Amino acid sequence: MTKKKPSEKEKKVFQKRVVYILVFGITFVFLSFYSYQMLFTDNILVDKPNKVLYIKKNATFAEVKDSLEASFLHDRLSFMFLSKLLGYRENVIPGRYELKSNMNNYQLFKKILKGRQDPLSLVLTPTRTKEDLALKISYKIWVSKDSVLRLLNDPTVAVKYGFNDTNFVAMFLPNTYEIYWTWSPLDVFDVFQKEYQNYWNKDRLTKAREIGLTPVNASIMASIVEAETYKNEEKPKIAGVYMNRYNANQRLQADPTLIFATQDFSAKRVTEYHRYFKSPYNTYMKKGLPPGPINTPSLASIDAVLNYERHDYYFFCANPELNGYHLFSKNFEEHLEVGRKYWASLDKAGIH
Repeated sequence: MTKKKPSEKEKKVFQKRVVYILVFGITFVFLSFYSYQMLFTDNILVDKPNKVLYIKKNATFAEVKDSLEASFLHDRLSFMFLSKLLGYRENVIPGRYELKSNMNNYQLFKKILKGRQDPLSLVLTPTRTKEDLALKISYKIWVSKDSVLRLLNDPTVAVKYGFNDTNFVAMFLPNTYEIYWTWSPLDVFDVFQKEYQNYWNKDRLTKAREIGLTPVNASIMASIVEAETYKNEEKPKIAGVYMNRYNANQRLQADPTLIFATQDFSAKRVTEYHRYFKSPYNTYMKKGLPPGPINTPSLASIDAVLNYERHDYYFFCANPELNGYHLFSKNFEEHLEVGRKYWASLDKAGIH
């Protein structure tokens, strides 16, 4: 049986189908290639160093576009097309985004479309005042220093975390914390509270109780030790001096509390002005601990208090050799002699 030859009409229909398939195939290949180019060709910080993109709260798409065009984008058209296609123009999410050199559009939108901002490190070192603490926190988030300071001074906020507005800074333990730029101050406070609770574990709570201190009082004592020396190996011995005075119901007579009371942080010597300055922080005039920490003491200083050295020293003075260490005395006469030598060293060095 012979096959029927296709008619001219059938041939033309077949040819048209082949043309349509070819045109569709070529168009598909072209669009696929162009789409691939838009998504995966380097377009962000091309041959430039890494840079951080900050998208502020309530920022518009136009503002984001302007920021990117100013110093990030290589090909504006591909970004604009994809931002429309992916619906980013109506879905701007604020944040801090670390953009790498030679990123492509796919990597960019993977971050900013989902709000996958990058964390940053808040490194808190021993800090003297609430103002300093507020500045360090605000430097890492989008809230002003004054806003953070208002919360640090707010009694209701302190009570929420188990403190009062005077001893609240005891919660802020020096350490490295991972936070996000868009966080509120209370979000940051929550992280500090978690670290504080982790630090004050069963073992440390037991040690504090055994030496007659609460965690807050241990931090207050540690803040004095912190202000006395930066030599960690000497801290337990200095803590032992203050614990001896504290347990004997003597005045602590801690010079750093006078400096804090007067806020005279540039002082090189403690004078009569400091000793007679009326303040609850004046431990020359008042017995017991001051009402709150005079700084945010390091973990080393708190541990030095919890594990203070048992000895018979009640006095110490900076070493006259001005080497950063101290000399310890059991009685006031010995202490005065060391003190005279120390003051002579200050005079010789021109420190007034």
